[in-house]
Amino acid sequence: MLDSSLAAVSGSAPVPPASGSADIAETVLEQARECARAEGLPYAGGISPGDAWTLISDGRAVLVDVRTAEERKFVGQVPAGLHVAWATGTSMNRNPRFVKELEAKVRKDALVVFLCRSGKRSALAAEAAAKAGFTQAFNILEGFEGEIDAEQRRGGLGGWRFHGLPWIQD
Repeated sequence: MLDSSLAAVSGSAPVPPASGSADIAETVLEQARECARAEGLPYAGGISPGDAWTLISDGRAVLVDVRTAEERKFVGQVPAGLHVAWATGTSMNRNPRFVKELEAKVRKDALVVFLCRSGKRSALAAEAAAKAGFTQAFNILEGFEGEIDAEQRRGGLGGWRFHGLPWIQD
């Protein structure tokens, strides 16, 4: 079942369960769209890692991991994801071919959920995708590792791995 983490982020009430998985997914996506409009976001919206996984595993969404190849190799990755780096190398140089590479892998009308380390680069990727004509570009809130905690570590304050969602490591 889709979770209501988005409600906690947006400050609105949790979405009540609908009659079926497709209904729940549409409710979550519509809530994300409404929050995006209210916040003036240039992309379709943000969704929780759990909701993203449900959409991916149901075959409704395509996951695009925008982290560097090094991050994916050494930190881990979602096995069902495609890779289009937003930035490259340890200096994090912006990938000038990001949109072209994305267009080569994903249809513009596909429901696309973008993932990075904390949800910040993936928001930029979702914005670039939306500006390029991708009509259903969503950011995965919290990213793969979540925010940095008081001890300057990631992994304890949310993120894909924190929620126990599927991932692998080389």
